[in-house]
Amino acid sequence: MPQNLTGRSFLTLKDFSPGEIRYLLDLSHQYKSLKRAGIFPKRLANKNVALIFEKPSTRTRCAFVTACHDEGAHPEYLGKGDIQMGKKESIADTARVLGRMFDGIQYRGFDQKLVEDLAKYAGVPVWNGLTDEDHPTQVLADFQTIEEHRGNVRGKKLVYVGDGRNNVANALLIGAMKMGMHYTVAAPESLFTVKPLQDWASRVARETGAVLELEKDPLKAVRGADAIYTDVWVSMGEEGKPGIQERVDSLRPYQVNAKLMAATGRADTLFLHCLPAHHTDGVHDMEVTEDVFESSASKVFDEAENRLHTIKAVMVSTMT
Repeated sequence: MPQNLTGRSFLTLKDFSPGEIRYLLDLSHQYKSLKRAGIFPKRLANKNVALIFEKPSTRTRCAFVTACHDEGAHPEYLGKGDIQMGKKESIADTARVLGRMFDGIQYRGFDQKLVEDLAKYAGVPVWNGLTDEDHPTQVLADFQTIEEHRGNVRGKKLVYVGDGRNNVANALLIGAMKMGMHYTVAAPESLFTVKPLQDWASRVARETGAVLELEKDPLKAVRGADAIYTDVWVSMGEEGKPGIQERVDSLRPYQVNAKLMAATGRADTLFLHCLPAHHTDGVHDMEVTEDVFESSASKVFDEAENRLHTIKAVMVSTMT
C-alpha cells in the first residue's frame, strides 16, 4: 500500500511502521528493475542534496551521489573541512542554513544526537548514513538482498555473528523486530545487545511476531539460518582505543568460516557483510575467511549495489 513519507527524516527504523518499511523495500525492488531497464524518470529534478561526511565511505557516498544523478538531483559533498558545523557554528545554525539551500541532507558521522539535531532544525528531510548507534540505510539494502534470494523477509532467520552492540547489529535488530523476523545475536555475553534495546525489541516483537535470541555458542546460534551476517571487529575510529585487543580476542571463536556455515544444516544459507571486510589473510584471524567471502553463498556485492536502490527509494519517498 502506498505510504505518504513526504517531509519525513530517516534517522532510525524505530521511527517507521512495518508497512512503511515494506513500502520502502517494494520501491527499492521497483527502482532496481527500472535502472536495469535503463529507465530514469528524474523524480528529483531541480532538487539539491547536501552530503555531510564526518566519516569517509565508499558505498554510502557513491550510493547517494549516483542516486541523485539517476533521479536528476544535484549532490554537494561536504567533508569535515568544508563546513563549520560544531566548530565555529552550532549544529542548529548549520542545519537552518543548509535547510534554506538544500532539499535534503545526508549525515554520516559519529553521534546519533547530532543527526537528530540536524533533523530537528533543518526543516527538510535528513537521512542517517551511519552513526555510532545506528545504520538504517544499510539494513534496507540487507533486507532487499535477502528478499532477492529468499523471498519476503518475514519469518526468516538472520544470525548476526560478532559484536552485538555495534551500529550494524543494532540496526539489524531494529529492522528485524519491525519486520517479524527471527533475529539471533551470536556473541560473548559481554558483547550482547544492550539491555534497553533488548527491552524495546521485546515490546515490538509482541506486536509483529518477531523473535530475538542471544546465544553464546555460535554453532548453536546459526542452526537453520537463512543468512549469517558479520561485520568488522573494530569499527572506524575505534582503532587504538582501550579494550579493543580484548574485544578482538573474545571474538575469535565467532569468525565466519566453513565450519560455521556448515553448522546451519542448510546448503543455501547466505553470507552477508556490510563492507569493508577484513578477510582472513592466512596469518591473522579476522571476522570472515577468504573461502566464505568468495563463495557462492556470499551476497556482499549484491548488498553493496542495493545501497543505491534503497537510498534512492528513501530520497524519492521523502522529498516528493
